[in-house]
Amino acid sequence: MTSTETTPTAEQASAAFHALRAEIGKAVVGNDNAVMYLVLALLCRGHVLLEGVPGVAKTLLVRALATALDLEHARVQFTPDLMPGDVTGSQIYDPHSAEFTFRHGPVFTNLLLADEINRTPPKTQSALLESMEERQVSVDGKPRPLPDPFVVVATQNPIEQEGTYPLPEAQLDRFLFKVDIHLPGRDDEFRILQRHASGFDPRDLTAAGLRPVAGPAHIAAARTAIAQTTISPEVLAYTVDVCRATRISPAVQHGASTRGATALMAAARAFAWLNGRGFVTPDDVKAVAVAVLRHRLHLRPEAELDGVTTEGVLSSLLLSVPVPV
Repeated sequence: MTSTETTPTAEQASAAFHALRAEIGKAVVGNDNAVMYLVLALLCRGHVLLEGVPGVAKTLLVRALATALDLEHARVQFTPDLMPGDVTGSQIYDPHSAEFTFRHGPVFTNLLLADEINRTPPKTQSALLESMEERQVSVDGKPRPLPDPFVVVATQNPIEQEGTYPLPEAQLDRFLFKVDIHLPGRDDEFRILQRHASGFDPRDLTAAGLRPVAGPAHIAAARTAIAQTTISPEVLAYTVDVCRATRISPAVQHGASTRGATALMAAARAFAWLNGRGFVTPDDVKAVAVAVLRHRLHLRPEAELDGVTTEGVLSSLLLSVPVPV
Protein backbone atom coordinates (compact mmCIF):
# COMPACT_ATOMS: atom_id res chain seq x y z
CA MET A 1 0.00 0.00 0.00
CA THR A 2 1.47 3.35 -1.04
CA SER A 3 1.42 6.50 1.06
CA THR A 4 -1.44 7.87 -1.02
CA GLU A 5 -3.68 4.92 -0.25
CA THR A 6 -5.95 4.98 2.76
CA THR A 7 -6.25 2.25 5.33
CA PRO A 8 -9.25 0.03 4.50
CA THR A 9 -12.23 0.18 6.79
CA ALA A 10 -13.60 -2.93 8.48
CA GLU A 11 -16.44 -2.97 5.94
CA GLN A 12 -14.01 -2.77 3.02
CA ALA A 13 -11.91 -5.56 4.54
CA SER A 14 -15.01 -7.72 4.96
CA ALA A 15 -16.04 -7.15 1.35
CA ALA A 16 -12.52 -7.98 0.17
CA PHE A 17 -12.47 -11.29 2.03
CA HIS A 18 -15.86 -12.26 0.66
CA ALA A 19 -14.56 -11.49 -2.84
CA LEU A 20 -11.53 -13.64 -2.06
CA ARG A 21 -13.49 -16.90 -2.12
CA ALA A 22 -14.88 -16.14 -5.58
CA GLU A 23 -11.42 -15.22 -6.83
CA ILE A 24 -9.85 -18.46 -5.58
CA GLY A 25 -12.76 -20.30 -7.19
CA LYS A 26 -11.36 -19.31 -10.58
CA ALA A 27 -8.57 -21.83 -9.99
CA VAL A 28 -9.85 -24.21 -7.30
CA VAL A 29 -13.16 -26.07 -7.59
CA GLY A 30 -14.79 -27.04 -4.32
CA ASN A 31 -12.80 -27.13 -1.06
CA ASP A 32 -14.76 -24.10 0.22
CA ASN A 33 -14.15 -25.14 3.82
CA ALA A 34 -10.39 -25.32 3.25
CA VAL A 35 -10.44 -21.81 1.76
CA MET A 36 -12.38 -20.54 4.78
CA TYR A 37 -9.94 -22.07 7.26
CA LEU A 38 -6.92 -20.66 5.42
CA VAL A 39 -8.49 -17.20 5.55
CA LEU A 40 -9.33 -17.62 9.25
CA ALA A 41 -5.72 -18.67 9.92
CA LEU A 42 -4.46 -15.48 8.28
CA LEU A 43 -6.83 -13.40 10.38
CA CYS A 44 -5.86 -15.23 13.61
CA ARG A 45 -2.10 -15.36 12.93
CA GLY A 46 -2.41 -19.14 12.91
CA HIS A 47 -1.11 -22.04 10.84
CA VAL A 48 -2.88 -24.83 8.99
CA LEU A 49 -2.18 -28.53 8.54
CA LEU A 50 -3.78 -29.89 5.36
CA GLU A 51 -4.20 -33.64 5.14
CA GLY A 52 -5.24 -35.37 1.95
CA VAL A 53 -4.18 -37.85 -0.68
CA PRO A 54 -1.98 -36.61 -3.56
CA GLY A 55 -3.70 -34.82 -6.40
CA VAL A 56 -6.46 -32.95 -4.54
CA ALA A 57 -5.08 -29.44 -5.26
CA LYS A 58 -3.48 -28.70 -1.88
CA THR A 59 -0.56 -26.85 -3.50
CA LEU A 60 -2.81 -25.09 -6.01
CA LEU A 61 -5.01 -23.89 -3.16
CA VAL A 62 -2.11 -22.18 -1.40
CA ARG A 63 -0.79 -20.63 -4.61
CA ALA A 64 -4.24 -19.31 -5.48
CA LEU A 65 -4.64 -17.82 -2.01
CA ALA A 66 -1.26 -16.06 -2.24
CA THR A 67 -2.12 -14.68 -5.68
CA ALA A 68 -5.55 -13.41 -4.64
CA LEU A 69 -4.06 -11.75 -1.53
CA ASP A 70 -0.96 -10.34 -3.27
CA LEU A 71 1.31 -12.11 -0.78
CA GLU A 72 4.73 -13.63 -1.23
CA HIS A 73 4.79 -17.40 -1.00
CA ALA A 74 7.37 -20.16 -1.03
CA ARG A 75 7.21 -23.93 -1.22
CA VAL A 76 9.56 -26.38 0.47
CA GLN A 77 9.43 -30.06 -0.43
CA PHE A 78 10.23 -31.84 2.82
CA THR A 79 12.48 -34.88 2.28
CA PRO A 80 14.47 -37.18 4.59
CA ASP A 81 17.75 -35.37 3.77
CA LEU A 82 16.42 -31.82 4.27
CA MET A 83 18.44 -29.88 6.86
CA PRO A 84 17.16 -27.15 9.21
CA GLY A 85 19.26 -24.53 7.44
CA ASP A 86 17.51 -25.39 4.17
CA VAL A 87 14.33 -24.02 5.74
CA THR A 88 15.45 -21.19 8.01
CA GLY A 89 18.60 -20.04 6.23
CA SER A 90 22.23 -20.19 7.29
CA GLN A 91 25.48 -18.29 7.59
CA ILE A 92 27.54 -18.31 4.39
CA TYR A 93 31.23 -17.46 4.30
CA ASP A 94 32.17 -14.81 1.75
CA PRO A 95 35.85 -15.28 0.76
CA HIS A 96 36.01 -11.78 -0.76
CA SER A 97 35.04 -9.98 2.45
CA ALA A 98 36.31 -12.73 4.76
CA GLU A 99 33.01 -12.45 6.64
CA PHE A 100 29.93 -14.56 7.22
CA THR A 101 26.66 -13.30 5.79
CA PHE A 102 23.20 -14.65 6.46
CA ARG A 103 21.39 -16.23 3.54
CA HIS A 104 17.64 -16.11 4.12
CA GLY A 105 15.81 -19.40 3.82
CA PRO A 106 12.38 -19.92 2.25
CA VAL A 107 10.73 -19.38 5.64
CA PHE A 108 11.13 -15.63 5.09
CA THR A 109 7.88 -15.23 3.22
CA ASN A 110 4.18 -14.60 3.90
CA LEU A 111 2.78 -18.02 3.00
CA LEU A 112 5.09 -20.99 3.44
CA LEU A 113 3.90 -24.27 1.95
CA ALA A 114 5.63 -27.06 3.88
CA ASP A 115 4.85 -29.89 1.50
CA GLU A 116 4.77 -33.40 3.03
CA ILE A 117 6.11 -32.14 6.33
CA ASN A 118 6.01 -35.65 7.82
CA ARG A 119 8.66 -36.88 5.36
CA THR A 120 11.49 -35.01 7.07
CA PRO A 121 13.17 -36.00 10.37
CA PRO A 122 12.18 -34.35 13.66
CA LYS A 123 15.33 -32.19 13.68
CA THR A 124 14.15 -30.38 10.57
CA GLN A 125 10.51 -30.39 11.61
CA SER A 126 11.50 -28.63 14.84
CA ALA A 127 13.27 -25.92 12.82
CA LEU A 128 9.79 -24.56 12.12
CA LEU A 129 8.75 -24.43 15.79
CA GLU A 130 10.36 -21.06 16.59
CA SER A 131 9.16 -19.62 13.29
CA MET A 132 5.56 -20.71 13.90
CA GLU A 133 5.39 -19.60 17.53
CA GLU A 134 7.72 -16.60 17.77
CA ARG A 135 7.56 -15.33 14.17
CA GLN A 136 11.33 -15.18 14.04
CA VAL A 137 14.43 -17.21 13.19
CA SER A 138 17.46 -17.28 15.51
CA VAL A 139 20.82 -18.06 13.94
CA ASP A 140 24.02 -17.73 16.00
CA GLY A 141 21.98 -16.17 18.79
CA LYS A 142 20.64 -13.34 16.62
CA PRO A 143 16.86 -13.21 16.15
CA ARG A 144 15.62 -12.27 12.69
CA PRO A 145 11.93 -11.32 12.46
CA LEU A 146 9.73 -12.87 9.81
CA PRO A 147 7.39 -10.79 7.65
CA ASP A 148 3.82 -10.13 8.68
CA PRO A 149 1.55 -11.83 7.81
CA PHE A 150 3.30 -15.17 8.16
CA VAL A 151 1.42 -18.46 7.86
CA VAL A 152 2.74 -22.00 7.55
CA VAL A 153 0.50 -24.29 5.52
CA ALA A 154 1.83 -27.83 5.95
CA THR A 155 0.58 -30.88 4.06
CA GLN A 156 0.78 -34.57 4.79
CA ASN A 157 -0.42 -37.70 3.05
CA PRO A 158 -2.60 -39.89 5.31
CA ILE A 159 -2.34 -43.09 3.29
CA GLU A 160 1.42 -43.47 2.92
CA GLN A 161 3.25 -44.08 6.18
CA GLU A 162 6.48 -45.73 5.02
CA GLY A 163 9.48 -43.44 5.43
CA THR A 164 7.53 -40.80 7.36
CA TYR A 165 8.06 -39.15 10.74
CA PRO A 166 4.80 -38.41 12.60
CA LEU A 167 4.65 -34.85 13.88
CA PRO A 168 5.24 -34.66 17.65
CA GLU A 169 2.47 -33.35 19.89
CA ALA A 170 4.33 -30.08 20.53
CA GLN A 171 4.39 -29.28 16.84
CA LEU A 172 0.84 -30.39 16.15
CA ASP A 173 -0.32 -28.02 18.89
CA ARG A 174 1.23 -25.11 16.95
CA PHE A 175 -1.29 -25.53 14.15
CA LEU A 176 -4.50 -23.58 14.57
CA PHE A 177 -6.45 -25.89 12.24
CA LYS A 178 -6.17 -29.35 10.82
CA VAL A 179 -8.20 -29.58 7.63
CA ASP A 180 -9.00 -32.76 5.72
CA ILE A 181 -8.97 -32.32 1.94
CA HIS A 182 -11.22 -34.92 0.33
CA LEU A 183 -11.55 -36.08 -3.23
CA PRO A 184 -14.11 -33.95 -5.09
CA GLY A 185 -17.66 -35.08 -5.71
CA ARG A 186 -18.78 -36.12 -9.16
CA ASP A 187 -20.10 -32.69 -10.15
CA ASP A 188 -16.98 -30.88 -8.95
CA GLU A 189 -14.71 -33.39 -10.67
CA PHE A 190 -16.67 -32.89 -13.89
CA ARG A 191 -16.17 -29.11 -13.60
CA ILE A 192 -12.43 -29.62 -13.02
CA LEU A 193 -12.10 -31.70 -16.16
CA GLN A 194 -14.16 -29.15 -18.09
CA ARG A 195 -11.72 -26.43 -17.12
CA HIS A 196 -8.69 -28.47 -18.11
CA ALA A 197 -10.34 -29.38 -21.42
CA SER A 198 -10.86 -25.64 -22.02
CA GLY A 199 -7.16 -24.91 -21.57
CA PHE A 200 -6.82 -24.21 -17.85
CA ASP A 201 -3.17 -24.46 -16.75
CA PRO A 202 -2.72 -24.72 -12.96
CA ARG A 203 0.85 -23.48 -13.36
CA ASP A 204 -0.33 -20.16 -14.84
CA LEU A 205 -2.85 -18.57 -12.50
CA THR A 206 -2.62 -15.21 -14.22
CA ALA A 207 -3.93 -16.74 -17.42
CA ALA A 208 -6.80 -18.19 -15.38
CA GLY A 209 -7.81 -14.64 -14.50
CA LEU A 210 -6.70 -14.57 -10.86
CA ARG A 211 -5.87 -11.11 -9.56
CA PRO A 212 -5.26 -9.62 -6.11
CA VAL A 213 -8.53 -8.64 -4.44
CA ALA A 214 -7.08 -8.00 -0.98
CA GLY A 215 -3.70 -7.49 0.63
CA PRO A 216 -1.82 -7.02 3.90
CA ALA A 217 -3.67 -3.77 4.64
CA HIS A 218 -7.02 -5.59 4.48
CA ILE A 219 -5.66 -8.31 6.76
CA ALA A 220 -4.53 -5.68 9.28
CA ALA A 221 -7.93 -3.93 9.17
CA ALA A 222 -9.72 -7.24 9.64
CA ARG A 223 -7.55 -8.15 12.62
CA THR A 224 -8.37 -4.82 14.26
CA ALA A 225 -12.09 -5.42 13.74
CA ILE A 226 -11.86 -8.99 15.07
CA ALA A 227 -10.17 -7.73 18.24
CA GLN A 228 -13.28 -5.62 18.84
CA THR A 229 -15.66 -8.55 18.31
CA THR A 230 -17.25 -9.21 21.68
CA ILE A 231 -17.52 -12.59 23.34
CA SER A 232 -19.75 -12.82 26.39
CA PRO A 233 -18.73 -14.55 29.64
CA GLU A 234 -21.36 -17.22 28.90
CA VAL A 235 -19.83 -18.05 25.50
CA LEU A 236 -16.33 -17.98 27.01
CA ALA A 237 -17.50 -20.45 29.64
CA TYR A 238 -18.99 -22.64 26.90
CA THR A 239 -15.64 -22.60 25.07
CA VAL A 240 -13.88 -23.66 28.26
CA ASP A 241 -16.42 -26.42 28.89
CA VAL A 242 -15.99 -27.85 25.38
CA CYS A 243 -12.21 -28.06 25.85
CA ARG A 244 -12.49 -29.48 29.37
CA ALA A 245 -14.89 -32.12 28.08
CA THR A 246 -12.14 -33.44 25.80
CA ARG A 247 -9.95 -34.07 28.85
CA ILE A 248 -12.47 -36.23 30.69
CA SER A 249 -13.80 -38.21 27.76
CA PRO A 250 -13.21 -41.94 28.39
CA ALA A 251 -12.01 -42.37 24.81
CA VAL A 252 -9.35 -39.65 25.06
CA GLN A 253 -5.91 -40.12 26.58
CA HIS A 254 -4.84 -36.48 26.25
CA GLY A 255 -7.34 -33.70 25.63
CA ALA A 256 -7.00 -30.15 24.37
CA SER A 257 -4.56 -27.89 26.19
CA THR A 258 -5.17 -24.32 27.27
CA ARG A 259 -3.55 -23.27 24.01
CA GLY A 260 -6.32 -25.21 22.31
CA ALA A 261 -8.94 -23.27 24.28
CA THR A 262 -7.44 -19.90 23.31
CA ALA A 263 -7.20 -21.07 19.70
CA LEU A 264 -10.88 -22.06 19.74
CA MET A 265 -11.85 -18.65 21.10
CA ALA A 266 -9.74 -16.79 18.50
CA ALA A 267 -11.09 -18.86 15.62
CA ALA A 268 -14.70 -18.38 16.77
CA ARG A 269 -14.23 -14.59 16.94
CA ALA A 270 -12.75 -14.49 13.43
CA PHE A 271 -15.53 -16.75 12.13
CA ALA A 272 -18.18 -14.48 13.67
CA TRP A 273 -16.63 -11.37 12.09
CA LEU A 274 -16.27 -13.06 8.72
CA ASN A 275 -20.00 -13.82 8.86
CA GLY A 276 -20.91 -10.22 9.59
CA ARG A 277 -21.43 -10.34 13.35
CA GLY A 278 -19.83 -8.18 16.01
CA PHE A 279 -20.34 -10.82 18.70
CA VAL A 280 -19.64 -14.54 19.11
CA THR A 281 -22.38 -17.13 19.49
CA PRO A 282 -22.12 -20.76 20.63
CA ASP A 283 -22.78 -21.76 17.01
CA ASP A 284 -19.58 -19.94 16.00
CA VAL A 285 -17.67 -22.05 18.52
CA LYS A 286 -19.29 -25.21 17.20
CA ALA A 287 -18.55 -24.28 13.59
CA VAL A 288 -14.76 -24.24 14.09
CA ALA A 289 -14.39 -26.67 17.01
CA VAL A 290 -13.60 -29.82 15.01
CA ALA A 291 -10.91 -28.17 12.85
CA VAL A 292 -9.34 -26.52 15.91
CA LEU A 293 -9.37 -29.54 18.22
CA ARG A 294 -9.16 -32.71 16.10
CA HIS A 295 -5.34 -32.76 16.04
CA ARG A 296 -5.04 -31.87 19.73
CA LEU A 297 -6.81 -35.02 20.96
CA HIS A 298 -4.97 -38.30 21.44
CA LEU A 299 -7.22 -41.30 21.71
CA ARG A 300 -6.68 -44.27 23.97
CA PRO A 301 -5.37 -47.31 22.09
CA GLU A 302 -8.42 -49.38 23.01
CA ALA A 303 -10.70 -46.67 21.61
CA GLU A 304 -8.80 -46.66 18.33
CA LEU A 305 -9.12 -50.44 18.14
CA ASP A 306 -12.87 -50.01 18.52
CA GLY A 307 -12.91 -47.67 15.52
CA VAL A 308 -13.42 -44.46 17.49
CA THR A 309 -12.25 -41.28 15.72
CA THR A 310 -11.41 -37.84 17.08
CA GLU A 311 -14.11 -36.36 14.84
CA GLY A 312 -16.67 -38.74 16.34
CA VAL A 313 -15.59 -37.89 19.87
CA LEU A 314 -15.84 -34.16 19.19
CA SER A 315 -19.25 -34.49 17.54
CA SER A 316 -20.56 -36.31 20.62
CA LEU A 317 -19.04 -33.77 22.99
CA LEU A 318 -20.56 -30.85 21.10
CA LEU A 319 -23.96 -32.50 21.49
CA SER A 320 -23.49 -33.19 25.21
CA VAL A 321 -21.95 -29.93 26.49
CA PRO A 322 -24.78 -27.60 27.63
CA VAL A 323 -25.21 -24.58 25.37
CA PRO A 324 -25.82 -21.20 27.02
CA VAL A 325 -29.12 -19.52 26.19
